[in-house]
Amino acid sequence: MRSYVIRRLWYGAWTLVLVSLLIFAILRIAPGDVAMMIAMSQSGGDEVEISDEQLEELREALGLNVPLPRQYWNWITGYVRGDWGTSLFRSRDVFQQFSEKWPLTLELGLLSLAISLILSIPLGILMAVKQDTWMDYAGRVFCLLGLSIPNFWIATMLLMAGMYWFDWNPRLGWTGFTEDPYNNLQMLFWPALIGGYSAIVTKARMLRSTLLEVLKQDYIRTAHSKGLRGFVVVYRHAMKNALLPVVTVIGISFAGVIGGSVIMERIFNLPGVGNYLVEGMNQRDYPVVQSLVTFFAAWIVLVNLLVDLTYGWIDPRIRLN
Repeated sequence: MRSYVIRRLWYGAWTLVLVSLLIFAILRIAPGDVAMMIAMSQSGGDEVEISDEQLEELREALGLNVPLPRQYWNWITGYVRGDWGTSLFRSRDVFQQFSEKWPLTLELGLLSLAISLILSIPLGILMAVKQDTWMDYAGRVFCLLGLSIPNFWIATMLLMAGMYWFDWNPRLGWTGFTEDPYNNLQMLFWPALIGGYSAIVTKARMLRSTLLEVLKQDYIRTAHSKGLRGFVVVYRHAMKNALLPVVTVIGISFAGVIGGSVIMERIFNLPGVGNYLVEGMNQRDYPVVQSLVTFFAAWIVLVNLLVDLTYGWIDPRIRLN
């Protein structure tokens, strides 16, 4: 087990290095001069003429005139130490801003995961146990809609329909959970539900498929022949073997929910990491974008490792080498 974890961490570290190199290169290759954008924003308009001397001074102040390999080395060594640089436009420490916004994004992701688990597991069991009945067909239609309709469209329709027909809209903005738990959950419930919709249907369909295969096994028939109730057979004997493939989907969906928080935070005006990343991309704020993209990559690598380790806990027959 120890050698497996060390090997996976080694591969993950190289993955993060490649991701950091890729995002660093893409930001520099993209057309446009970030120094000119900053100078224009500071001057307050597009009609102001910026001299070459001013641009060169700005590049020197921001460290943009240093050779690219040196820029990358300065950034990645500082990133490992927790120094993510200073925002080019906001002149604020990137890690400090990330620390302020991360609790919102994490809470939104955990709430989406909790909602998806609460709804998907009973739905998947119901569709499997009631196979080819109207409940199974209704559940499959519900899952098909979740896989077919983008969550940003659902969120937009919710806002438009609520305001147009019912003179209602979800509470926008952000209040910390410790400040006002009720308002906090009011603000996050709808984005968490919509953001987790695709995760709900993916896990439900996966659980239905695996549970149907397990329910056809001989040991399940033996359990029924012993007079055990259907609930006991499903819960005690079938669920443990059926959950193993679902664990992969849970891990991937959790990583995806955190990464996909960009859309929900943008639509519902939540000041989280996703919204911060979009603003940085619009402004081509190098330290913000490359630091946050690398963090999301590290998050996905970590979640995948935890999913693999969970296999051995759920099924002791699995040996990780």
